[in-house]
Amino acid sequence: MLNMKSKTLTIGIASFKNFKARTLAIARGEYKPGKDEPKIWFSSIESLAQVLSTKNQMLLEIIATAKPSSITELAALSGREKSNLSRTLKTMEQYGLIELMQGEGREIIPYAPYGHFKVECDVFRA
Repeated sequence: MLNMKSKTLTIGIASFKNFKARTLAIARGEYKPGKDEPKIWFSSIESLAQVLSTKNQMLLEIIATAKPSSITELAALSGREKSNLSRTLKTMEQYGLIELMQGEGREIIPYAPYGHFKVECDVFRA
């Protein structure tokens, strides 16, 4: 695994209309995103704030520093219920903020590949 502190994930915030136009331009071959452009997108700062709430940022810190070997261990370290934690982790995984890897048996190991997030936001939300 890579050094967590060395990786930065760029997050974009754009209106659905702008995001759709960008995606279609990429699909048509009219636009090629640069390597420093956002990899994941949110439709608003509020939707980003829900996924990266203070509680979830603390969760990312625990994953990065304690490196729990299972969701059960993460639940114990974070004081959060395992069922609620599983839903939160799946959402964070869908956005690419964490990875959930298969451990031994049925254990799932949470991993935080990014040490930093950079947010880019459209000023004009047409």
